[in-house]
Amino acid sequence: MKAEHTIMDSLAAAAQQAPRPGMLAMLREDVACVFQRDPAARNTLELLTIYPGIQALVLHRFAHAMWTSGLRYLPRLISFIARFLTNIDIHPGATIGRRFFIDHGACVVIGETAEIGDDVTLYHGVTLGGTTWTAGKRHPTLGHGVVVGAGAKILGAITVGDRARVAANSVVIEDVTPGMTVVGIPGRMVLPKSQRRIDGGIDLDHHQMPDPVGKAIGCLLERISELEKEVLRMRGERIAVQSACGDCDDTCSQPSFDGSTPGVDHTTGVPRHE
Repeated sequence: MKAEHTIMDSLAAAAQQAPRPGMLAMLREDVACVFQRDPAARNTLELLTIYPGIQALVLHRFAHAMWTSGLRYLPRLISFIARFLTNIDIHPGATIGRRFFIDHGACVVIGETAEIGDDVTLYHGVTLGGTTWTAGKRHPTLGHGVVVGAGAKILGAITVGDRARVAANSVVIEDVTPGMTVVGIPGRMVLPKSQRRIDGGIDLDHHQMPDPVGKAIGCLLERISELEKEVLRMRGERIAVQSACGDCDDTCSQPSFDGSTPGVDHTTGVPRHE
């Protein structure tokens, strides 16, 4: 299969190679995968009785089976009851793959035409939402092994590739390449698969977010410092400032607008006494 295959092609090929198990078998997998992804999970009874993510998923499996058979009101009623009990809103028309896990579960929303692959993990506050009132595909498609951090919003009929990660509180409105990490508002792809910390399994460190804006500002500060030194060389003045920020224990030394280090004479590099 070519590298540029779509998520839907991947899902279809997987279905042809290995038929999906029955509903009860999928529910067993859903319960079992929690022990792999949640260190707080202790036993199956606990998961079935007090884990809202499992409860919402169990009800959704039944509601979705009714929805695909042509029923409409009863599946929506089950979805409403599930939302009332768990604070998780999953439309019965949404397609969800195997070993799906919603951690904590509060305020998760999954729209009608959303499609979710196998081994996907969502944290609380995630929205898989639509961006149009037009009928048809209007919600996201998530590939296999995707992790979506707390509070993230994925909007529209876009595709998040296999094993991609969406950082907490990001807003994703464009397709995501498989294996990439997305951060920010709007979401930006910043980390290729080759730089991931975990080669196999599921990387749950959705809080580890590169800062592309901060990096860009840092590059601008360095460039400004180089330009200032070049101006000083052209003037024949002594260059004292080595960088825009200078040495500082703080995460940001707050350089002044002229590029010099606060508290240091710009021309001599000697500390000033205010």
